[in-house]
Formats: sequence, C-alpha cells, structure tokens
Amino acid sequence: MTTTDKKQVRVVIVDDHTMIRTGLRMLIENEAGMSVVGEASNRAEAVDVVKREKPDIIILDVDLAGESSLDAMPDLHAATSGKAHVLMLTGVRDVEVHARAAQLGARGLVLKEKASEVLIKAIQRVHEGEIWFDRAMMSNLLMEMTRRKTEKEDPEAAKIMTLTDRERQIITLIGEGLKNKQIAERLFISETTVRHHLTSVYGKLEITDRLELFIYAYRHGLISPPETTAR
Repeated sequence: MTTTDKKQVRVVIVDDHTMIRTGLRMLIENEAGMSVVGEASNRAEAVDVVKREKPDIIILDVDLAGESSLDAMPDLHAATSGKAHVLMLTGVRDVEVHARAAQLGARGLVLKEKASEVLIKAIQRVHEGEIWFDRAMMSNLLMEMTRRKTEKEDPEAAKIMTLTDRERQIITLIGEGLKNKQIAERLFISETTVRHHLTSVYGKLEITDRLELFIYAYRHGLISPPETTAR
C-alpha cells in the first residue's frame, strides 16, 4: 500500500439498489483522497465487508429492501471496534428514525434529495470527527430526544407536551371560570369548536370531564391556583 492510499478516506457503501451504489462509487472515487473499498446490498453483507475492509466511513441506507439497517449498526460498530463512522443516507423524513440512528451512533445523516456535493462534504466532515445534521434536522432530533426522555421520566409531562397552543389557551380560560360560550367569544371561535378542543384535551390527558380537567390543570401547573379573598 502506498503512502497516498494510507491518506485516503476508505468508504463502504451499503444500499440495496445497484444503480445507486454505482452512482455513489463514481461520485466518491472522483473526489481526490477518497476511495470505495467495498459495497453491500443487505445487512449480512454489510457486516462481512466492513469486518474485512475496516473502512473509515460507512454510507448506510436506512431502508435495505424492506429491512431496517439500523438493526445492524451495533454489529457494524463492533466489526471495526467503533473506529468506522456511520453516515446515514436516506429518503425517509421520519424524525423518529433519524433520532434512533443518532442514538445508535450515526455521526450524520444526508437526505437523498440533497445535491451530491453535500454528501462529499458530509463524508469529509464526519471523517474529521464532526457530526453532520443540518439545523432543521438537529432541531427536530433534539425535540424528539427530549420527548422520549420526558416520556420515560414523567408520563404526565409527556401527555401535556401533546397539547396544542389553542388547547392550552382553552384550559387557561377554564381556569378563569369561563363557560364554553364565553371561551368561544374570547377566542373568536364557535362553541362547537370549543367542544371539539375539549374532547381532544380529555383524550390526551385521559380525563373525563371539566371538573377533572380543572383539578388536573391546577395540579400540573397549567393554570394558576384560584385566588382567595381575605376575610
């Protein structure tokens, strides 16, 4: 192996479409300092080629012919003793999938709709030890991870997080003692809409009526405690 080879970023491509693998290979090998040292079309092949080639970067498609490549990530990390960095490539916009990939150790994620230059830059940055998630994606990831943590630590807080701004407004007005007609007038909506919102609130908070909602909201800080008049 020459000195130049040693400096190259060694990449393995894992995708179930031959045409995509071919296109990615051409794109990557056209970049100075990068070489594709292996390809795989499924999870089993991916683990074998990664174990054999010990790449620096693994470009991993999330969906491999109907099976999730995320399940193979622990084996891929083990195959290189954690030295290879995984860069997810996907057309899936599901934030839960992105969050799970990050939690399993993916160092970045590139959507397939992005320009080819984005993938090259992502490979370079991840190889240098950085992470590659765009701002919107990172914001969504943080929100999703916060939601998961909250659900695990406080089930009631998780329920409250599902409330919309309008539903919170209605709860606040109920705390002020307003009836449905008064709430409708205050918010410039119909009484029917108020009832629909309340039905949604009851379902989300797993309560059954207005009194229970008042008690729940007071207990969990959604409304201020009722004022008392000194005698």
